[in-house]
Amino acid sequence: MYKRILLKLSGESLMGTQSHGIDPQRLQEYAQQIKAVHEMGVQSVSLSVAETSSADLVGTQKGFDRVKGDQMGMCATVMNSLALSSALEAIGVKTKVLTAIRMEPIGEFYSKWKAIESMESGYVCIFSAGTGSPYFTTDTGSSLRGIEIEADVMLKGTRVDGIYTADPEKDPSATKFAEITYDEIYTRGLKVMDLTATTMCKENNLPIYVFNMDVVGNLERVMRGENIGTLVHN
Repeated sequence: MYKRILLKLSGESLMGTQSHGIDPQRLQEYAQQIKAVHEMGVQSVSLSVAETSSADLVGTQKGFDRVKGDQMGMCATVMNSLALSSALEAIGVKTKVLTAIRMEPIGEFYSKWKAIESMESGYVCIFSAGTGSPYFTTDTGSSLRGIEIEADVMLKGTRVDGIYTADPEKDPSATKFAEITYDEIYTRGLKVMDLTATTMCKENNLPIYVFNMDVVGNLERVMRGENIGTLVHN
């Protein structure tokens, strides 16, 4: 079983069946799944949360400066992190929200050493605001944090159950990979994460496991070693 994980949550998944915002039921389901894994004996659990809407893209399409638009997206990740923190605290899980840009007292300013110390003290750390810089996605922010905290794996919780040869919603003949190498992702042109994030994981030997987080209990199944998603590795 993995001892230290970085769980990357999809902002779209947090919306649940809603068209925007955060679905309270989905939030509770995620919190319960995270608590269950935390109680399984995993040494430390950390989370990286994406925004629930493409605030940066919407902003740039309406004429906002790209940097300002990206900063809007960073703020959205902080709001999601606070919501998840609140849901976890309500069921007895200690959390720390760490931000890539200074936002005291909303969250503590991120550092590797603070994160590791907190996790080893029994806190679930929630990383927000991406890398703190524009032009980088939350995928890249998650990869960076996973590498920094020396995670055993990055678990990418999405609305799909793994990586396919093609979009299964558009191509019924698409087949799922049980595992795939980073090199094969490049040659096949598959979009697991953005190129920067994928390259960082490859160069730092951080495996990624893609699975469907929306099925209650799946996070525990991954931690128990069940093959329900796709493993990406060197």
